Formats: sequence, structure tokens, C-alpha cells
Amino acid sequence: MTTIGSLQRLSATSLSKLILAEQASTAAAAAGTENSRSTLAIIDVRDDDYIGGHIKGSQNVPSHKLDAMLPTLVRQLQDKETVVFHCALSQQRGPSAALRYIRERDRLMPKEVETKLAATVEEAVGADGEGEVKKKQGEEEEKKKPVDQKVFVLDRGFVGWQEAFGLDERLTEGYSKELWRDGYWM
Repeated sequence: MTTIGSLQRLSATSLSKLILAEQASTAAAAAGTENSRSTLAIIDVRDDDYIGGHIKGSQNVPSHKLDAMLPTLVRQLQDKETVVFHCALSQQRGPSAALRYIRERDRLMPKEVETKLAATVEEAVGADGEGEVKKKQGEEEEKKKPVDQKVFVLDRGFVGWQEAFGLDERLTEGYSKELWRDGYWM
């Protein structure tokens, strides 16, 4: 069972490399040289402190709305290989969100491929008493195994991110240096 203490951390530098690799893959797909699907999701759970910049491509799910959004978020992110949560410092809201996401995903998503084979059913139908027989063919239902997903918390949160990559427009959008004076949101 995952706990706050056992959540894996990801450095800003490591996340930047993942984002740049995704961007290169997307550009190659647009040029027609390869197929691309996004394998990375970044979930920013900041509330009012979301102003002043965010990681490019991240999705803002304010922490006060997270519980209501969790089932939807699990479905939206089911094909992502890497999911990174963060808040301003990644000390409370980010880790708590990651843990709640993992637990909700475990609750909603099957662990293994389940295959059901419905038996062929012969059913007598007909009010005329002649006992007309119709066959219903069994159908194979297969639940796909969810992607083996890695969930991380961004080490030092957006504060650490903006110190390293706030001015890098490839990685950060809407950044306002004035709001991040002394490394903290004003």
C-alpha cells in the first residue's frame, strides 16, 4: 500500500527532460516521421496560487475540487505512463493529491486482464407453443490491463520548477517573474 512517505519524487530537471522528449516526439509525429501519443501527464493542484505561471502542458485541478474530479481524472489519465503531481512546494497538496489519485485508480481500475466468455445460450422463444429455438452466440469480453503507470510528486513543487525553468518558454507558460520574487508567490 502506498503512503505519503513512499511516494516517488521527480526532480525539475528530470521532468524537463520528459517534457522535451514528449515535445520532440509530437513534432516528429506532426512531420509524419513517427506516430506519437502523449505518455506524460502533469497535474497542478495549486488553488489561488496558480496565477503567475505553470508547467507547459500541465492540467490545473485545484486541490479543493480534486475529490470530485478523481474518478474523471483516473479515466482521463488511464493511458498515461507517467503522471506527475505538484503544488507550490509539493509538501502537502501535491503529495496528498498523488496518494488520493493512486488509491482511486487502484479502486477503479482492474489489476489484471479479465476475460469473460459468455456461454452459448439456447433459449426457447415463442408464444405459439412450438418451442422455436434461437441461439445467442457467446461473446468474449476483455478488459484491457491498465497501463503500468508511474506516479510521482515534483520535488520542491512549482517554486523549485520556476527557479530552474521559469523563464524557459519551452517548459513554462504564463510565467510572471514579478509574482515570484524571492522564489515565492507574492
